[in-house]
Parts: sequence; C-alpha cells; structure tokens
Amino acid sequence: MHSKLRRLPFVFSAAVLALALTACGSTKQPSAAPSSSGSGTVAAGPSSTFTYGTYTDVMVGWDPSTAYSNEILAMQNMYETLTRYNAQTKQLEPLLATSWKSSKDGKTWTFTLRKGVTFHTGRPMTAASVKAAIERTMKLKQGAAYIWGSVKSIDANGSTVVFHLKYAAPLDLIASADYAAYIFDAKAAPSAALPKWFTAAHDAGTGPYQIDKYAKGQEVEVRLKADPKYWGGWSSAHYKRVVFRVVPQATTSAQLLRAGELSFAERLTPQLRDSFKSDSNVAVTSQTSFQNLLAMLNTKSGPLANKTVREAVGYAIDYDGIISALHGGGTKSHGMVPPGLLGHSDSISGFQHDPAKAKQLLAQAGYGPGKKKLSLSLTHTQGDADQSLVSTLIKSNLAAVGANVTVQPLAWPTQWDKAKSSNLSRRQDILVFYWWPDYADPYSWFINLVHTEKQPFFNLSYYSNPQVDTMIAKAPSLTATDRQAANDLYVNLQKKLMQDVPSIPLYDQAYQRTMLKSVGGFVENPAYPNVVFAYNLHPQKA
Repeated sequence: MHSKLRRLPFVFSAAVLALALTACGSTKQPSAAPSSSGSGTVAAGPSSTFTYGTYTDVMVGWDPSTAYSNEILAMQNMYETLTRYNAQTKQLEPLLATSWKSSKDGKTWTFTLRKGVTFHTGRPMTAASVKAAIERTMKLKQGAAYIWGSVKSIDANGSTVVFHLKYAAPLDLIASADYAAYIFDAKAAPSAALPKWFTAAHDAGTGPYQIDKYAKGQEVEVRLKADPKYWGGWSSAHYKRVVFRVVPQATTSAQLLRAGELSFAERLTPQLRDSFKSDSNVAVTSQTSFQNLLAMLNTKSGPLANKTVREAVGYAIDYDGIISALHGGGTKSHGMVPPGLLGHSDSISGFQHDPAKAKQLLAQAGYGPGKKKLSLSLTHTQGDADQSLVSTLIKSNLAAVGANVTVQPLAWPTQWDKAKSSNLSRRQDILVFYWWPDYADPYSWFINLVHTEKQPFFNLSYYSNPQVDTMIAKAPSLTATDRQAANDLYVNLQKKLMQDVPSIPLYDQAYQRTMLKSVGGFVENPAYPNVVFAYNLHPQKA
C-alpha cells in the first residue's frame, strides 16, 4: 500500500474529487453511512460474521492520531470522520457532521455535529471532544497529520466546531481523509498515558464496531464486535462481527474462500481469480483505483542525475507490455494523477515505448556501443508480486537499449531506509513503489513526492524545483476557492514534471476483489484504499 509507511505494499490507493463539492453539506444520510435509526439489539443474519482475508499484519499501530499503515482496514470500521467521500457520486456526505459551510474566502469552516453519538468509552461526542481529537493529531505531527496544516485554531461552540485557517483549504474534503481525520475520545486515558493505552489494543472511536480481541502474530489477528450503542442503530440486517484474518499465501486464501471460511479476499493472482469464474458461490469484481505505481528516478546522484538519461529510461519502458502482463490489474497512466481526481487529464500522454529514441538519447549522454556502459540499480518491495513482475520487465526493457539494471527486492522499511540514506552512494537509481492520496485530492502526490525536502522522506527522487514548489503552494487555496483553476494548476504541474522527469508513472492500479456471493451491499470506495465498510454490508442468500 502507500509504500508510505502505510501498507507494506502489494495493492493500494485513494479517491476522486468532484469539481462540484458543495460548500454546504446536506443533511441526508450518506450511502457509506448508516440509515437505520437509534440503538438496540444487533440483528444477526444468515451469517453474522464478515471475515476479511489479507496478506499481511493488520494492526501496525493503534493510535488514531498517528496510524499510517495497514490498520486502516480495521480503523475505518472502529473510527469515523466528520465527512465521508462517496466515490460513486463524487460528493462529500455527512458522517459525524450533518452539515458544513465555509466563508467565501475559504478560511473559516463551520461543521454542525450529529447528535446522540457516543464513543466506545461511553462518553458522548461533543464539539469539545472533536476539537481535542484533531488538536492532538496536529500536535503529534505524525502519520498524515500534515493534512491539518492549514488550521490556525479551532473553536468548540455548542453543537458546532469552527476551524480558522491560515490559508484557504478544502477542509470539508480534508475532514474525510483516510488517515489522521479520525474523531476519538482524547480523554480515554490521561494525556501522557494515552499512547500506551491505545497500544494495549484499546479503541476510543464512534464507529459501528469496537475491538473485541487482538492476537498479534496469529492468523486470526483482529476481531471486532458490534457496538450496541452505535448511533446508526442495528434494526436492519448487518454483520455483528468482523474478523481480519492474515493469509500470506494467495493459494491458501482461495482455499479458505472456497470453503466459506473467508468472506472476502483482498487480492488473488489472476489465475486464482479465473478459477472462481464458474463458481456459483463466489463473485469477482474489478474497479479502477486512485493508486498508481511509480518509478522514482534519482535526480541527485548517479547516471540519472542527467535528465537526458532519465528521458531515455522513460522511452525504454514498454508500458503496454506491463499492463498486458498484469491481466487487468492496471491501466495506462496519463500523468501522475489517476482518473477521477482533480487534475487528471488524458491530454497528458506521458512516455511512449520507443527503444530507438531511448538509444539515441543514451548516445547523446555518452552511453552505448563504443561508449560508457550504463548500469543502474532498482529496488522494489519484497513480496509484492506485481512490483516484482514490473521490475523484471523494466530490467528487460532497459537491457534492450544497452543498459544493465540490477534489481533488488527489499522489505519496505529497508527499501525506505536505503532511499533516505545521507550517503548518496547507498541510494538506488530507480525506486518502484505505490502512491495514493490521503484524501480525495491529488495534493498528496505533489507535496510529498516532488516538493523540495532538505532531508528525503517521500521525495525519493530527491527532486527540487522552486518553480514547482511555488505552484504546489497555491494548490490547497485554489481547491477551496476555485476548483477549475486548481484543476488547471495540477495539469500544468504534471506537464512541467513530464519535462523534468523526476519520476515515471508506470500504471494506474485496478482493484480486483473476490468474495462470497452471500455478502450483500459491497461497494468499492477507492478513497479508502482496500477498506470494506462492514456496516454497509448485509448477509444474503448466495
């Protein structure tokens, strides 16, 4: 997943931004939120447990302020945000806030809170508790806390929370983020003890499910149970338990799914997916996502510090060949921003496979027959079948133009540490990893991946361009006040980056799911990568 600290990769993403997001939210119930009323007894359907099969540990962290990895799978069922993004309608919808509005200058945002919401700790959600949760996240400055960077101060006034911003920003969208926007009970434990309290497998959310059991390192790692006091109620058919089962081998996942011991398999190989096409008990789905796979090129040192060589690499890669090899797992990229997000444009064609052009450029840079031999190092995340396949194809493509690529699979923490090393000779020439935004907006790609960093963090191409930095700085305010201008800015940013080539988008990810037909109500929401909102599902006859 985000080969950000987030998912130790394999699959991943985030959302679509509508140009028509309203300045004031409606009071209708969101399709991704409950529509039944009140509290009451949890109703058990034909099968009362939903079992999610994933390939790696789920709970990397427990603190809702700092979590930035696989825990999103469980946390989005335990915690809620003020708003939620609906990728089908491309609209923000109410969740813990029933409505919201902004000032004309986009610098003051007022959210009206839902009444009758109780934390899993038993305390009521109030404006003061919403303020405390967000301020704690801002103070800790970890994970995706940067999303609140525009906030100057927060006022808690009765049933409303008012945000005063340093500069205009789309706070309605930010409030729906997949990380760092969780509302929680900051008084669940004394302030100094709260991190340890969370780490001990406690939760303090408002979501439909709460922690039941955590078994670190075991196959059935996390069990959630329905919160009987959930504000959405349980009068309709819902799953009353959610289980996250860690199954590293895709073949084992397929066997468990066939036996009915998994409800949902996050990812199977194309061959295993095909084996279910005639199975009357299993459904197979596919949908484009807002995640892409990138090749970050070392602009600071080594052969790729030469832009001509970076361009040659761009022309050497066979993008159609990669997509064909993925068997429906990806589509062609048009720039850095995947389809559906603000700033995506099919007019950004990107590189085309042109080996002759690549050889010509390499010759200009002094590489080729009778000249220097071009040798490059490439790292990708160990255990990720798609990244391994793509890296092998890149190696072959570059060999065809006379370049030797040494491919090194590494565990993501090791890959990341190597890329951030202060010793330039330790860094790779090409780093392959996934990216997706933290909320339904392309800002994350630019502020994280290409904005100047004194010490590399996620800008793993080590790119620096003051003109690009200035353009990026304008993006949040334009998104809040003039979305067409923001769209144009993002398009121009991508065209500028195509000229400088700090990275190469390899393909846009497609999410491919396999699940029992007895699971009703599943809707993919790429704004929340790989998350299944279990409350919205219902057991049904296959």
